[in-house]
Amino acid sequence: MVKDKQTVIEEFNELVNMSASDLETWLKEGSSESAGWSKEDGSGETIGHESGRKIIEILKKNPNKAPDKYEQDDVDHMRKVVAYCKRHLAQEGKAKQDPDSKSARSLKNWGHDPTKE
Repeated sequence: MVKDKQTVIEEFNELVNMSASDLETWLKEGSSESAGWSKEDGSGETIGHESGRKIIEILKKNPNKAPDKYEQDDVDHMRKVVAYCKRHLAQEGKAKQDPDSKSARSLKNWGHDPTKE
């Protein structure tokens, strides 16, 4: 069953616990590029790294998180972020225990810092 738009927005805003500037800083670090699957375009960028750039755009475009200000493309990407973060948080306790693990770095690329509560 597909989640409704409001649920996706609420869960995205709960799971993405990094600000746009925190995420920008993180994505500039070399360790952010060493976690996750590489895109198939030969750029060397990971799917999560690209996702992080999209999350920054969403956060900057709507800093007050007004539900009616999100475009459908935003909600579609938010849905991917929610699914990724929920799946990985359920599967991997290591992310919280080891902030340098590949799992933790990957989650940060998707806007979720597992060391934050």
